[in-house]
Amino acid sequence: MKEQIISNLKEVFDPEMSINVYDLGLIYEINISEAHVDIVMTLTSAFCPAADEIIADVHNAVTKVDGVETCDVKVTFDPPFGPDKMSEDARLILGI
Repeated sequence: MKEQIISNLKEVFDPEMSINVYDLGLIYEINISEAHVDIVMTLTSAFCPAADEIIADVHNAVTKVDGVETCDVKVTFDPPFGPDKMSEDARLILGI
């Protein structure tokens, strides 16, 4: 189930960065408990204008997975977002 959740999260893009939220390093935790999933994530900025859209897209991506009935998405800024959280592919795309 976790692999499918990750696959779906790779279809959710940060509209300002044009990189998916998983490779961007915005997903900190995926906790699965039977048919419920808790996602702990961050945003590139506390003032992200697309925050509501990204959070809703993450929720929808997770609940599309077979076997997932409910999902809670928690946003945290601790630790803060930074390039060290990104996948190598994301760093290459951004030239970091």
